[in-house]
Amino acid sequence: MQALKERILAEGQNLGSGILKIDSLLNHQLYPDLMMEMGREMARRFADVKIDRILTAEISGIAPALTTALVLGVPVVYARKLKPITMAGPVYLETAPSHTKGGEVNLLVSAEFLHAGENVLIIDDFLATGKTIMALARMVKSARSNLVGVGVVVEKTFEGGREQLCKAGYTGPIEALAIITSMDNGQIVFAE
Repeated sequence: MQALKERILAEGQNLGSGILKIDSLLNHQLYPDLMMEMGREMARRFADVKIDRILTAEISGIAPALTTALVLGVPVVYARKLKPITMAGPVYLETAPSHTKGGEVNLLVSAEFLHAGENVLIIDDFLATGKTIMALARMVKSARSNLVGVGVVVEKTFEGGREQLCKAGYTGPIEALAIITSMDNGQIVFAE
């Protein structure tokens, strides 16, 4: 998606060690017009897939998941990192390492929001190592739902996340709006 790539090049910062800071357009501040454009594009890419709901992780996955859901007309469920007192009853709990937080984070979804037999699309901000998406995929499997697709705003291919998802047995579509192949020497290099 050209508009996204242009914003990443204009506003993104390569912090080294594979960390891309795009706080000004996704992880702290949002441009509603860009976010809606991303949602329309993601919905277009999954137009041929039957989707009952979208699953994401808080917080940076919520905006792209929501705009995609608006176009598709489906609900969004987001995995919480902390369990609120209002989350009673059974929950799906997974952990995943956080590249930017430097440790493990919990991901929790109330069982009442993932239903057996439903088709779930995972949308998130990044696909890097794939560990967060794999944790969300395990929740989908635990709920006996069907994982029908994975969509991300940015994929960093050099971190191997797509390969890890495939090794874990995922065979469905994976869509990325911007694919970064290298961040060496302070550069941000996109796939053609």
